[in-house]
Amino acid sequence: MQDFRDQPTLDDMDLAILRALQRNGRMTNAELSDKVHLSPSACHRRVQRLEQSGAIRNYVALLNPRAVSLVTTVFVEIRLSGQADEILDAFEKAVARVPDVLECHLMAGTADYLLKVVARDSEDFARIHRQHLARLPGVAQMQSSFALKTVFKTTALPL
Repeated sequence: MQDFRDQPTLDDMDLAILRALQRNGRMTNAELSDKVHLSPSACHRRVQRLEQSGAIRNYVALLNPRAVSLVTTVFVEIRLSGQADEILDAFEKAVARVPDVLECHLMAGTADYLLKVVARDSEDFARIHRQHLARLPGVAQMQSSFALKTVFKTTALPL
């Protein structure tokens, strides 16, 4: 895969294609070409170019957390014992192996990292904390905040 930053800028048709695919990544090329008012062959070529450039990274199924009994979302702020590259690298490699962590962000501010963790319930989160999070290298302090309700959630980028 090429680096999308090396490609020409996206034009209005590329953005229309990306917006449509973010809403429904399973639509057929015929449906997509109709939606963006482009011939099927030209639409297919553009989608292939967007995939090859890395602008389209992947196609996935977005699961309903309730259907798979992962109804508890916890945001965990992590402070590390230091900022040396070795400490940051060790933490990042280890946290990437924790299956319950959906997102990990390096932060500016009081926390070094912010994690988004999913669990079945508070007891399950206690297990995740004990077996995984508390064992991450370089962690000096953790603060967990339980989400009471998801008011809004999207995976679509504002194009």
